[in-house]
Amino acid sequence: MTDRPFRFGVALFTPSTRAEWVSKLRTAEELGYDIVSISDNLGLPAPVPTLLLAAEATDRIRIGTLVLNASFYRPALLARDLATINEYSGGRLEIGLGTGYDRAQFDIAGVPWADAPQRVSQLARTVEELRGIESRPPILIAGRSDRVLRLAAAQADIIAFPGTEKTRDSRRKLGGLNEVTGRIECVHALLGDRIDEAELNIAIHRVLPPGTTHGVTDAWQNHLDLEPAELAELPTLLIGTPEECADILRDRRKRYGLTYFTVLEPEMEAFAPIIEAVR
Repeated sequence: MTDRPFRFGVALFTPSTRAEWVSKLRTAEELGYDIVSISDNLGLPAPVPTLLLAAEATDRIRIGTLVLNASFYRPALLARDLATINEYSGGRLEIGLGTGYDRAQFDIAGVPWADAPQRVSQLARTVEELRGIESRPPILIAGRSDRVLRLAAAQADIIAFPGTEKTRDSRRKLGGLNEVTGRIECVHALLGDRIDEAELNIAIHRVLPPGTTHGVTDAWQNHLDLEPAELAELPTLLIGTPEECADILRDRRKRYGLTYFTVLEPEMEAFAPIIEAVR
């Protein structure tokens, strides 16, 4: 489907001291990751100063957000801050954005909760403002709703699939195979002539050695509601040796057009041999 080169990122989200953050950032760079991403959840370090720390602590690796909650920021002020980070980092910034989905986070922050159309409109206004930045960084939009994916297909440089579903209590669980691939197919249709321009990203939630499928299913069955065969096929999981996982990623590039894979922080070390096997 595409011959776009692979990119690999790691999402850091564990609260840490400054020294621990610096160590994790440098480890990601040494392991060969292309980008390190910071989240925007209350209770974690603020993303803007953490991005500056990431820029200072590293030399090559790109820095980004996965993702900023657009509803928490005034678009013009956010654009100013991110333009400064991009300049001070030597042009290494990538901006990841979403609408925000956890009402509890809004309540804690004192930000009025809005319905989905209003939050998508705020995201669109933010993207419009960011597109005006001189020497604009790449913009990533993450989400799974039709509204967000339409916006992403029209405006984003990178479209990110979290690979999750929202539960009744506003939590997230891994989506099933049809859910994940259905969202990818939706984006393919929406992109139209932009199909070769946009980069497609997905989160890898677990990296597992060969033969662990049934053990993982036993532990997660009630949470995931997935059969073992479906678990092994999920684009959000990798099961196998580094060489087998490298082949799986090549297949997912061919089948789905996915070329940018982000692993969660606990999987950073486990995924590193796969990067080497791919390259």
